[in-house]
Amino acid sequence: MSALRQVMCRGTASLQLYQANKLAAARWASASSTSQDSGPLDPKTALARPEELDQRNKLSGKITVPTAVNLGPISGVPEEHLKERRVRIHIPPKNAMQSGTDNINTWQIEFDNRERWENPLMGWASSGDPLSNMNVQFGSPEEAITYCERNGWRWYVDGAEKPKKERVKNYGINFAWNKRTRVSTK
Repeated sequence: MSALRQVMCRGTASLQLYQANKLAAARWASASSTSQDSGPLDPKTALARPEELDQRNKLSGKITVPTAVNLGPISGVPEEHLKERRVRIHIPPKNAMQSGTDNINTWQIEFDNRERWENPLMGWASSGDPLSNMNVQFGSPEEAITYCERNGWRWYVDGAEKPKKERVKNYGINFAWNKRTRVSTK
């Protein structure tokens, strides 16, 4: 490269660096005058061109989605399973084999049963329903209702929560010496 060209390139680069520093200083001064306690300045923001800042601001905005969104047409489920199905929202029963009460506060959705048949080869129960084995659990009935409405299913809530009566579970009551509560062992 010729000497004249090297000097020209250095001059252009130093001029661009000077202009970028001047622009960053102006931005810093305007940012510091608007908010004193904003914290450290982001170098990507300080050194970016105004067009880049506008583009970043456009991309960082939030997208608002309407609450009544019907995901049925784009879910991939056949139309016959969307329009004619009813969903039962219920609390699943506690497992009889276990006495714990840890996982009984969930709500579950269940679809109405479609046609089933017995497989002639193995004798298994078969179904052509893709939604029959779907098991989705929710923390509250409102979440399940929102999920059903977004997918375009008709729903109903079965068996609302019933408060249980507190039972006294005290081993000492078995040995109480009270005529009303005493049980004869003979």
